[in-house]
Amino acid sequence: MIVAVVSMPGGTTTRTDLAGARDRLASSDFVLVDVALPLAADRPDTAAASDARDGPDGQDASDVPEADGRRVVEALGLASESPAWFGMTAEPVRADFLGDRAGFVVPVVDDGRVVHVHAMATERHLVTVHRGPVVPLENLAARLGQERPADAVAVLFMLLEEALDTFRRAAVADLLAVEDLEDEMFERRRPEQVYRLARLRRRAALLHHYLLPYLQSTDEIVMRRMLSRDFPEERRRLAQEFQHTGRLVLTDIQALQDATRRAFASYSSLVSGEQNGVINRLAIVSTIFLPLTFLTGYFGMNFSYLTDEMESRAVFWLLAVALQALVLVGALYVLHRTHIWRRLRDDEGTREP
Repeated sequence: MIVAVVSMPGGTTTRTDLAGARDRLASSDFVLVDVALPLAADRPDTAAASDARDGPDGQDASDVPEADGRRVVEALGLASESPAWFGMTAEPVRADFLGDRAGFVVPVVDDGRVVHVHAMATERHLVTVHRGPVVPLENLAARLGQERPADAVAVLFMLLEEALDTFRRAAVADLLAVEDLEDEMFERRRPEQVYRLARLRRRAALLHHYLLPYLQSTDEIVMRRMLSRDFPEERRRLAQEFQHTGRLVLTDIQALQDATRRAFASYSSLVSGEQNGVINRLAIVSTIFLPLTFLTGYFGMNFSYLTDEMESRAVFWLLAVALQALVLVGALYVLHRTHIWRRLRDDEGTREP
């Protein structure tokens, strides 16, 4: 377990234990406490457990017992003022306003997976609890010394904005990957490209799945507070900026979903075009050999006229060979005059670089 205390307004970060963090919460007027609980793989009592496993791709993987989060809350002396769900594993995204404090479960994209950060803000402090290290929170702690927010609520909005930025960065990176994949498809189609597109489409769906309920829950509490007359103007501005940023990030994720659907449609169109070319070539070959097959079948029949009247070698060469060669030359001449073969060759040249 890693406990970091950020003293404000200086932004100095100190590593301590739960007892030290509790003392700082009681004595400091403005402090940020971040608690990183160990993942199951880091716990000696669960590392060898047979049922310890990571969650599905893109989801929060945490096998830490439910009691760990509540023990942290009790050790920090926050059991009476924190929500009942604070620190609990597998809690969905949510936002609760509790009079003089607010609690959030914030989804954050970290290293390709979505983790849930529990945050509780009061006028004096902000406490965050999560499973394993989360790089965006470390970035937030580094920003505090430079931006020097006025109070814990301002730090809370910085945390919410940082969480949205992780979704934006993930969406933009995946969007660029889709565009690169489209360029590769136009140069040469390969089966693994479909699998890569399917993974990017699933990632876009997961980002949308986690962000949309988060924005809905936070919008409800933010709008409720903004309608209150005692809501300070500075916090109203922060709330409006957060809502605007949330809508922009959601638009970026929807653009990623549209791009993956467009890429699938492009791949299907390219494959269909190649299949049409193959079918056209097969049709031409069938047209050429259809009269030859008819002649072969006709002269292969064993009836009296053929057996009695066409016994000489000259007749054989004339009918069995010369007639078929004449039909073949005639079919090729028709293809040349109608430019069918040239169109097929031009289509093949446009598909291959």
